[in-house]
Amino acid sequence: MVNIGDKSSSPRRAIAQGRVLLHSADALALVQQAGRKKGDVLTVAKIAGVMGAKLTGQLIPLCHPIALDHVQVDLALNPSHQAVDIEAHTECTGKTGVEMEALTAVTLAGLTIIDMCKSVARNATLTDVRVTFKTGGKSGTYQESAE
Repeated sequence: MVNIGDKSSSPRRAIAQGRVLLHSADALALVQQAGRKKGDVLTVAKIAGVMGAKLTGQLIPLCHPIALDHVQVDLALNPSHQAVDIEAHTECTGKTGVEMEALTAVTLAGLTIIDMCKSVARNATLTDVRVTFKTGGKSGTYQESAE
């Protein structure tokens, strides 16, 4: 791991986004139903995202474990793309950034949606996972540019 012992702590925030393409209006409708065999897809995916953020240092080799101050995972149905949009916000006061935690939250939430919907959306795809915002530390602020 990179030595961060000499770095000073500072407030750090990151936002990551991604999308699960379900490729089916029927599959998207099933995501809205709370009565799936494995439970409420959106609620379980949010919990998985938070858990993923908290476990990032154990899942990604050489990634520092971070004491997170805040994790929020938001999911939005996107009927025009037959998809679920995912956004994760992470915050801490520390010596290294929280981008990987935000990315892990999005990825775990997305994989959970795919797992819970695989019987009706066999070709579901997790796509467009990226950091859209970060602030804190020497590198300053990054904001994804609008396309």
